This record gives sequence, structure tokens and C-alpha cells, in this order.
Amino acid sequence: MDGLFTRTAVSFQPSLPFDELIINGREITGRGLDRVSDMLDIVRAQTGLKDKAEVISENNFPSGAGIASSAAAFAALALASSHAAGWTPSEEQLSRLARRGSGSACRSIPSGFVEWRAGTTDEDSFAVSIAPPEHWDLADCVAIVHAGHKKTGSTEGHALAWTSSLQAARVADASRRLDICRDAILRRDFAALADIIELDSDMMHAVMQTSNPPLLYWQPATVEIFHAVREWRAAGLAVAYTVDAGPNVHVLCPREVQKEAERRLREIPGVSDVLVAGVGGAAKLVE
Repeated sequence: MDGLFTRTAVSFQPSLPFDELIINGREITGRGLDRVSDMLDIVRAQTGLKDKAEVISENNFPSGAGIASSAAAFAALALASSHAAGWTPSEEQLSRLARRGSGSACRSIPSGFVEWRAGTTDEDSFAVSIAPPEHWDLADCVAIVHAGHKKTGSTEGHALAWTSSLQAARVADASRRLDICRDAILRRDFAALADIIELDSDMMHAVMQTSNPPLLYWQPATVEIFHAVREWRAAGLAVAYTVDAGPNVHVLCPREVQKEAERRLREIPGVSDVLVAGVGGAAKLVE
């Protein structure tokens, strides 16, 4: 998504005794640092580099709140660390590397509308662009109802998914939903896109809410937004919702109705802010 970004700098330094990670000015240790070091180890193995690295990262949106901060973070880390180590991977290789940090990160490498190919091995599971950003001018109005870090992260949530009796049905139906979603994007059919992304989001949260233990990420305002979006669409406003593993709601719409959607979202009690983004370009190096 354009407008929402993660910027990451990586420098390999012979003097460092271990990898260091700073996010938004705060030093990170524990599991967060371990995940970063795991990716850096892959880069070191690929290039023969032995040095530890300093990683400094910042983003302009809340972390750990269901706005794909880990996807952006590991995509940025994959690109920055490979470049810092003197390795220039192909887009496919970069997507595969990002996926090793966070599955969804592989989708943050290519440009525009992106599909993650499931594959069966490390070699064939990566993301590809199915249409450039200019193919369809959509906006994502992210309604923030809780900016704090969620108590249960996405990784832990994935581990619990198969404790739900609904997960098998969700997975079995995934390719059908993907085909419908891809076709809707390529045809710029917003009505079809709205139906399938809301269904997919609802199915994912149904799995989480019936796992053991159950995960309920929603806040009261989250549900209010669901009702509002469906009412607005029934009345003719082209909007649709989807929610990641968190309480904040992504409301997608054509760019021409973005301001109206944003205005209405801000009027819902419990919505503290609305972040707006468009279809993003590929991950890129900056000075």
C-alpha cells in the first residue's frame, strides 16, 4: 500500500558481537530480534558474510495492530539486508526470502495487485504481480479502533487455527475464493470483490473465534464498522471491509468515494483515526 511504509537500514559491522534491532527508536530483544537474526542468517549463508548487523527500522503506522506491520518489516529487511551484503536477488528470490521472515511479507515485494502462490516447497512459494498499481485506483481507508500491540500475534494465531473445526473447510475452499478474487480484480468488478473479501475475512475470524483457546481481536467499534459498511454499500456507496488479525478495519473503495468513506468512518464512535493508502509499488531501495 502506498502512503503506509516501513523504512529499514541494515549495516553489517565486524565490531558487533551480535545483531542489534531498533524499531521506531526502541531497542528490540527477545523473539522479535530472533526472527530478524534468522533472516540475517539466511543472507549470511547465501553470501558467506560472517558479520553481525545493525538493523534500524521505522514505520508510519501502528505495529502489531493488524495492519500488516510484519509483512512490511520483513519485506524491507529482505531487500535492505541482501543489498547491504552485496547480494542482488531476483524478485522471486527476494519474495521467497521475505516469506521466511513472515509469510505475508512475500506479497510486499512485487508491485501492484499481488498473488501469493502457495507452492509445495521453498522454491515455488512466492508472490507475483497480477496487475500494476495503475490497473485499478482503489483506496484503503484503515479505521483505527485500537493502536496498541495485540496480545496474541499472527504467528501464534496461525498455530491455533487447526484447533478449530472450521479450518479444514476454510482451507479446502481457499482456491475457489482466490479465483473469484483474482477475476474480480482483473475485471475491476468491485461488487464481486466486496463479496469475496468480506467472506474471506469473516471465515478467517470464524476460525480464530472457534480455536482453542479462542481468539477475539475485535473491539465494539470493529463490529459497528462492519454493520455500517454493509449498510452504506446497500445504499449505493462502493465500500467493503476486511480485517487482518487485529481490531482495525480496512475499508476498500474506489478512489472517487474515498473522501466520503473516510468522513463516515471518522463519525463512528470508537474510531480514533483513519489512515488512507492506495495501491502500492514494489519494495525499493532509497538513499
